[in-house]
Amino acid sequence: MQKTLTSGTAILALCAGAASAEDLTVFGPWLGPDQAMVEEVLADFAEKSGHNVSYVGSDSFEQQIVVDAEAGSAPNVSVFPQPGLASDMAKRGFLTPLKDGTADWIRENYAAGESWVDLATFEGPDGEDHLYGLFYKVDVKSMVWYVPENFEDAGYEIPETMEELKALTEQIVEDGETPWCIGLGSGGATGWPATDWVEDMMLRTQPPEVYDQWVNNEIPFDDPRVVAAIEEFGAFARNDDYVAGGAGAVASTDFRDSPKGLFAAPPQCYMHRQASFIPAFFPEGTEVGFDADFFYLPAYENKDLGQPVLGAGTLWAITNESEAAHDLIAYLQTTDAHEIWMANGGFLTPLQGVDSSKFVDEPTAKMNQILLDATTFRFDASDLMPGGVGAGTFWTGMVDYAGGADAEKVASDIQDSWDAIK
Repeated sequence: MQKTLTSGTAILALCAGAASAEDLTVFGPWLGPDQAMVEEVLADFAEKSGHNVSYVGSDSFEQQIVVDAEAGSAPNVSVFPQPGLASDMAKRGFLTPLKDGTADWIRENYAAGESWVDLATFEGPDGEDHLYGLFYKVDVKSMVWYVPENFEDAGYEIPETMEELKALTEQIVEDGETPWCIGLGSGGATGWPATDWVEDMMLRTQPPEVYDQWVNNEIPFDDPRVVAAIEEFGAFARNDDYVAGGAGAVASTDFRDSPKGLFAAPPQCYMHRQASFIPAFFPEGTEVGFDADFFYLPAYENKDLGQPVLGAGTLWAITNESEAAHDLIAYLQTTDAHEIWMANGGFLTPLQGVDSSKFVDEPTAKMNQILLDATTFRFDASDLMPGGVGAGTFWTGMVDYAGGADAEKVASDIQDSWDAIK
């Protein structure tokens, strides 16, 4: 089994077999600061490998990569924000399987390694499954935000199980306070925050195989297990005592405004479930780790499902095969490749063995530990479903449900919309 590569010497050894330096093109979704960061990583690869590397970013990556592939002008390596598109392209023969041994390396070196293999394994044009990509740069969604001072003043402790989280929720109500701030508003995308809640609840109530069957519609959206996960969300969001403004305010409150109740005096709420990006909408000057902090959205102790984590990430795949493209995938398996971006911020990784002191700050290192402690990782389900469902009826259905509609009826309507586009 392969071991983690750790040095420039290792990558030079990998590339020593190349007859000469090659030109390598990389296409991805990053522009602005993120583009500067990925270019720093690629510059290190170029220096160590001798290859000439160029990166192009686009905010219409998903459309452009299909056009380029169909025209026979695809870049050597493409960075997919959504594995569903990569899966479609693999089946059409536009992706090259990674080298033998890579899957074993991922299993050995990534936390919840089998999850990362599964997420990057797709059916090829030959009808067989192959590993087509490596996840590099990941986001975490299974998080609950709170204000440490509020918890300390009230004497609350961080819950370590879902049972404890529900008990804390009830305790806050008994103390005459409101436990949660929840907002689903997001303009034309209103409803998406609720889909994240449901996905997290699916992973905490069902094995990952059931989650996968749901994502692929191998079980219907109105399967009782899915309906139960929706109702798990409803247990928090549809209880007037649990939510700031009452249940009726959930659908109409903008997700960007919803965490502000944490910082009111007195607090309008004590907890807010949201992904790693939400501090961008905290009051100006809020210091994460001091003024605000987070904990892992815990799993049920009595379900024996380990510590599942919901998130997203970018999949690096070969769209125009060359030896240099394979060399880049090998380089992404080195700690150097991860630690360079870690030091610049905005980067999480499931790679075990990275030096956590290289993270830009302690809160980011703590956030990354959620990834490293995961026993299962699953990609945001709505991003994997057909657009009309995942970015359509699933969103609107959750708004209807938050407003009082029956969970089974909502789920049935979503399934009907899925059937209509098959």
